[in-house]
Amino acid sequence: MSQLSQLAETLIGSEIVRLGNEIAVRVSRGEKIYNYTIGDFDPQIFPIPQELEDAIIDAYRNKLTNYPPGDGLLELRQAVASFIKDREGIEYAPNEVLIAGGGRPLIYSLFRTIVNPGDKVLYAVPSWNNNHYTHMNGGEHCVIEATPENDFMPTAADIAPHIEGAALLCLCTPQNPTGTTLAKAELEKICDLVLEENKRRGDGKKLYVMFDQMYFTLTYGETEHYNPVSLRPEMKQYTIFIDGISKAFAATGVRVGWSFGPAHVIAKMKALLSHIGAWSPMAEQKATAQYLMQKDAVSTYLTSFKKELEERLWAIYNGIIALKEKGYPVDAIAPQAAIYLTIKIDLAGREADGKQLANQAEVTEYLLNEAKLAIVPFYAFGANKQSPWYRLSIGTCKKEEIAEMLGMLEGALQKLMVLS
Repeated sequence: MSQLSQLAETLIGSEIVRLGNEIAVRVSRGEKIYNYTIGDFDPQIFPIPQELEDAIIDAYRNKLTNYPPGDGLLELRQAVASFIKDREGIEYAPNEVLIAGGGRPLIYSLFRTIVNPGDKVLYAVPSWNNNHYTHMNGGEHCVIEATPENDFMPTAADIAPHIEGAALLCLCTPQNPTGTTLAKAELEKICDLVLEENKRRGDGKKLYVMFDQMYFTLTYGETEHYNPVSLRPEMKQYTIFIDGISKAFAATGVRVGWSFGPAHVIAKMKALLSHIGAWSPMAEQKATAQYLMQKDAVSTYLTSFKKELEERLWAIYNGIIALKEKGYPVDAIAPQAAIYLTIKIDLAGREADGKQLANQAEVTEYLLNEAKLAIVPFYAFGANKQSPWYRLSIGTCKKEEIAEMLGMLEGALQKLMVLS
C-alpha cells in the first residue's frame, strides 16, 4: 500500500537529472566529459550582463530584501511590457503581466488555472516537461509525435484531429529541446484552428494556448520569431505567454520570469502563486526593471551573446555533417535558435566489444563511455524510447574543445565499424 500521495508515488524521475548526477560523479573523479546535457550556462563562459550584475549588487546594498508584491514590482511589470512592445510590437498593461521566480512556477500556476482533472492537454513531443505538468494536474495527455521532416515542431494538421474538447494547447518556440522554431504560416494556421474552435464552443469553456517563448531573443541567421498575438490579434484573449531573463541574458540562476496574457487569467495565476510563494527576489526584480529599460545595453549584450552561441552551434553542426558525409549514421538539423542543436546518432543494433547496443539508452551510455560525450536523448522529452535523436546544449561549451569532442565522437563511431 502506498504510504504517500498518489501524485508522489506516480511522479516520473527526470532522465536529465539522472544523467547529470552520473556525469557529476565521474567529473568529481577526474574524468574529462564533454557535458552538453544541461540547458544552462557556464557563467565563466557566458556571464550575465554587467549592468544587470551591478544593479543586483546595488539593490542588495540598498537593503531591498523584503517581500515583493504578489504580482511583481510595478516598475518591473511596466519594464516587461515596454520590452515586449519594443521587441514584438504587442501591448500589455501592467495588470496583464505577472512576475515569478523563473518560468516553472508560472507554467505550474497556468496549468492549475486552466486544467481540471480529466481535461485534455494537447502537446507535441519532444518537448520540455509538458508531460510532467499534465500529470501533476491530472490532465488527459493528448500527445503528438513530431517528426524530423517538420523540424520536430507540431503542425496545424497534427493538431486539428485532437483540438475538440482540449483545455490547453502547449506551444514552445524556439523550442526546448530542438532549437527549432514554428514558421509564420504554420503558426497562423494553428491560431486559426484555435479561434475556430473557441467560436464553435460559444459560451463554453475556452481553449487556451500556453506560448513558451523563453528563447525568443535567441534566433540566428534568417530565422524569425513569431507569436500568436502579432499574427492574429484575436488570439490575445486566449494566449498566455511564458518568458523571462533566464535564457535571453544567461541568467538562469537569477530567477526572474514573467507571464503575460488575459487579465482574468493572470489574476488567478497570481492568487495561486500567493499561496506557493514562488516569487522572484525583490533585489533581482528591481535590477531587472532597471536593466530592461537600458535598451542600448540590452541590444549590445544580445548581439555579442548570440554571436558566441551561433558560432558554437554551427561549428558542431558542420562537424556532425562532415561525419555524415564520411558515411557515419549521424545527422543534424541546421541551427535556428536557442542554445540547442538537434542531432541524430543511430547506433542501436551495432556491436561494441562483442556486445550489441540493444536500445537507445545503451547508445547513450556508449557515447558517454567511449566518446566522453554527454547529450540528452529525445526520449527524456517524451519522444519514443527508440528515437535516435538527441538534444545537444552549448551553454557550457568551450569553442576550443569542439574539434577535440568531434574527434572523440568519430573515434567511438570507428570502434563500432559503422562506416558504410
